[in-house]
Amino acid sequence: MLKYIDTHSHLYDSDFEIDIAEVTERSKCNGIFKVVMPSVDSTTHPAMMNLAGSLPGFAFPAIGLHPTSVKDNWRQELDFVIDSADKNTYVAVGEIGLDGYWSKEFMNEQITVFEEQLRLASERDLPVIIHSRDATEEIFNSLERCKEMNIRGVFHAFSGSYETACRIFSYGNFKLGIGGVITFKNSNLPKVIEKAGLDKILLETDSPWLSPVPYRGKRNEPSYITLIAEKIAQIKGCSIEEVAQITTLNAGQMFKL
Repeated sequence: MLKYIDTHSHLYDSDFEIDIAEVTERSKCNGIFKVVMPSVDSTTHPAMMNLAGSLPGFAFPAIGLHPTSVKDNWRQELDFVIDSADKNTYVAVGEIGLDGYWSKEFMNEQITVFEEQLRLASERDLPVIIHSRDATEEIFNSLERCKEMNIRGVFHAFSGSYETACRIFSYGNFKLGIGGVITFKNSNLPKVIEKAGLDKILLETDSPWLSPVPYRGKRNEPSYITLIAEKIAQIKGCSIEEVAQITTLNAGQMFKL
């Protein structure tokens, strides 16, 4: 059986409360043997840690403050992240970044939080999981300010151009997180993936969201990684075995799994 790592899944989300055992079993039956769970904020942290504890060796938690959770209490939330990093073991700092899509009200605070978490990742020698939406230049400005730090990681749910991808790669050991969007009819991702080497790609679902075709609009889950891998193999003109082998190796090295 081919082996995969889902590098971005919110398995602890309430959408999975009823049937998490079945979802986990389907994932394993499809070759997904490890899942990275990005953090959102302090409100979702207990559910994430409880699930990680119940699925040892399968579900691995990250720690971070999601940009859309940066509000008036951002300092308190950021302190929670830093305190948690001291108390538990995590495979990454994430999901962190900048989001100008939902609101720009706290953009300055988002930038401060993002850069402090980049520093945290550098100090702990952990990869980062970066969320970037309607804030590409701001993200690059932050990376430029932090370029002396030892930063590596993944741009989650990448949907930019090949030129943007090349800018990302110029900052060091960064990968593109590719998920269900690559299967969408009007996606520009196939053109990017055609040019990008498999060594630059990580597979992810972002479940329960962003399901690949033919499940678009329905709940996503880690077992659908195989559909993403099939699409990438089709685009690259290579075997699905090659996609599975290289992306799994990439993920294992990035997150030290």
